[in-house]
Amino acid sequence: MSVPHDVLQRGARWQSTRRHFFQNAGVSIGRIALASLLARATDHSLQAAEGNRDAAAGRAQHFPATAKRVIYLFMAGAPSQLDLFDYKPRLAELEGRPLPPSVIMGQRYAFIQPDAAVLGPRFRFSRHGQCGAELSEMLPHLAGVVDDIAIARSVHTDLFNHAPAQLFFNTGSGVPGRPSMGAWLSYGLGSEADDLPAFVVLKSGDSLSGGAAMWGAGFLPSSHQGVPFRSQGDPILHVANPPGYDRRAQRDSLDLIRELNRLRLQDLNDPEIATRIEAYEMAFRMQMRAPELMDFSQETQDTLERYGIEPGDPKAAFARNCLLARRLAERGVRFIQVYHSGWDHHSDVAGGLKRQCGQTDRACAALISDLKQRGLLDETLVVWGGEFGRTPMVEASAALGRSMGRDHHPQAFSMWFAGGGIRSGVTVGATDELGFHIAERPIHVHDVQATILHCLGIDHRRLSRKFRGLDVRLTGVEEHAPVQELLA
Repeated sequence: MSVPHDVLQRGARWQSTRRHFFQNAGVSIGRIALASLLARATDHSLQAAEGNRDAAAGRAQHFPATAKRVIYLFMAGAPSQLDLFDYKPRLAELEGRPLPPSVIMGQRYAFIQPDAAVLGPRFRFSRHGQCGAELSEMLPHLAGVVDDIAIARSVHTDLFNHAPAQLFFNTGSGVPGRPSMGAWLSYGLGSEADDLPAFVVLKSGDSLSGGAAMWGAGFLPSSHQGVPFRSQGDPILHVANPPGYDRRAQRDSLDLIRELNRLRLQDLNDPEIATRIEAYEMAFRMQMRAPELMDFSQETQDTLERYGIEPGDPKAAFARNCLLARRLAERGVRFIQVYHSGWDHHSDVAGGLKRQCGQTDRACAALISDLKQRGLLDETLVVWGGEFGRTPMVEASAALGRSMGRDHHPQAFSMWFAGGGIRSGVTVGATDELGFHIAERPIHVHDVQATILHCLGIDHRRLSRKFRGLDVRLTGVEEHAPVQELLA
């Protein structure tokens, strides 16, 4: 773990001796990026050093929260709303013909021409539950819990390429360097867990276009960045002690480090030193917690089957992450970001959706029902969605080897929400008969972010931090607001 520059300038000789001790002691926990795990510990020193911190960052919610935590299921690559949530029979009637120029209105696309032919829905739709929500046949398990979710069909974004659009949803900006949503919540609310990070990241599928910046801390203290966990093996790389270095030896080393730090704290009264004392203790506690967290043998066979988890099945990575997300929620983690990539279907959208829904639909529904059965759904906000939608027109390119796909469509797409503070069984917003433009209740990306913050008791306009002379916030400077129609 790096030492701040001002501390290096003070007591260089003592610091050199201290570094030499760490190198020889073989304490592997230094590799865990302790600052990333210790939001509450670091905030203690920050509050002492920064008297001008925003009230929300001092753990004061602006109004009563309806959720304690968030599980965000981010479907990277952009699922086709027209084949999953937003049924448009008119597209089937027009298939093979171009859309009228008045509909396109000069819109440019990443890969197709505006006069590309219409592609109708690839699957059958039917109504489900008491709410009568219309879903694709590719979502049979979600259909079973549809009365517990709210569907938004009128989400739109400003960006139409994957990397900036993914960053925009996760950080409020299409340019890397801004704090992620989980980092803002860690900064604003801290963690309920004593031995786990406030912000955990789980990944499955292909690579992520937006990269690690999507869970970074930006200009916030690095203690608030997301900590990537793995759903198999050690949850965090390098968390285990090296061979020959047992727990007793580690405890003795930490006790000596703590005493050296305590003596230095008495001399300098530097809050960063107090932070480091707690940092090593937190990591020690986390080493005990991690194996228990990963022990799925505690789960019943019925639970594993509901999620679709079979030992050794490489296609069950998302299912394992969903179950791990529930276990993290039970243990007080504030923001659990579950990324599943592979939804970018420029070719064979039908085949691609069959594969992806086959890997995700069962686990998503199981997560909702599992949280509800355990009494956690009312206090856990679950969000599902990608970075944008897909076009009503077909993408076909012999040069690229593509056919029967859909291009990027930022103008209108669908998401769903469930749990803490969300009105269940409703569908909000609508698109036109072609699924091209929004016809009712536009919902911007920043409105989605404001809604998530609202459920956690935060006014998105007041959660901010000064950066380069500006008060910066997740939801930007434009006028945005929580989507009241989604709130219970």
